[in-house]
This record gives sequence, structure tokens and C-alpha cells, in this order.
Amino acid sequence: MPPLCARCGTPTVWPVSRCRECAGRRLVGGWKERGLRRLAGEAAALVIDVVERPDVVALTVVPPDGDRRLTRGHHPAEQLARELGRRWGLPVEPLLARDRSSSRRQRGLGLVERRRNVRGAFRATGSCPRQACLVDDVYTSGATANAAALALRKAGARRVEVVCFARVVR
Repeated sequence: MPPLCARCGTPTVWPVSRCRECAGRRLVGGWKERGLRRLAGEAAALVIDVVERPDVVALTVVPPDGDRRLTRGHHPAEQLARELGRRWGLPVEPLLARDRSSSRRQRGLGLVERRRNVRGAFRATGSCPRQACLVDDVYTSGATANAAALALRKAGARRVEVVCFARVVR
């Protein structure tokens, strides 16, 4: 049997207690769930290292549901967008709002359930620029990004780029 990560079982070059993917989960978990807000700057720096500045007029953020923002005390995607906006010289505009608070949390839902859960969950707060960049912290299935981008397109955006800090690998 090849060397494996002791935490998740991913094959590695040599035995490790925590592979790079597991270490990334710790970073995201600390930032999102344990309130380590200073990690937003580090997350933005990592994004800028691998993602070119999008050719857009403004950045916007996937809005949180009210309960999650109150529970966490902060909104990681908004922090990331503000850091990226500052470094890329782009404004961060509140182009989206949650249209309904009845959607369940996405965690634990399958792909079809995720899409159904966020269908119609977002609405534009006004007209949108023709090119916008949607910022979120974690891309899991694409259901949230698709629903939010659809709302932006309905409000006038012709191109919506999506930038996320992390992606769930299945």
C-alpha cells in the first residue's frame, strides 16, 4: 500500500499526518467557522498568485443568509472580495441580496438538492455592470455560483466571472 495521509487517506510521496488538502481545510475552517478574520488577507494573496485580475467593472459577493452572518460574526466571502478589490483596484459593490431566507444550508446536500435549494435564492439589488466578478469563499458544486450569476445576468450583466478561494475536491 502506498504512503497515505493519516487524516484522509490520500496517496502521498511519504507518510504524513496531514496532506496539503487537509491543511487547506484547516485554513478554510479556521477562517470561516472559528473567526480567524486575518486569514482573509492571506487567502486574497493566494488567489492573486494564481488568478489573473478579471477584466470586469466591479466585484460583488455571494450574500450570506442572515443567521450565518450573525452566528459567525463576519462574512468570509465579503472579506475576500474587499481584499481582492483593494489589491486589484476594483470596487466591491453589493449587487446581490438573498431573496428568501427559507433555503436550507447547503452542507450535506447532494448536487440536485443543492441546485433546487438555491434556485431563486438571490436577486439583484439594482442594475448590474455588463462585466462583473462574483466572489465566494468556497466552490462546492457550483449551484450557489450559478444561482447568483443568473440573478446578475437578469439584471444586465453580460459576463459574470467567478473567483473563489477554495474548491471542494470530490
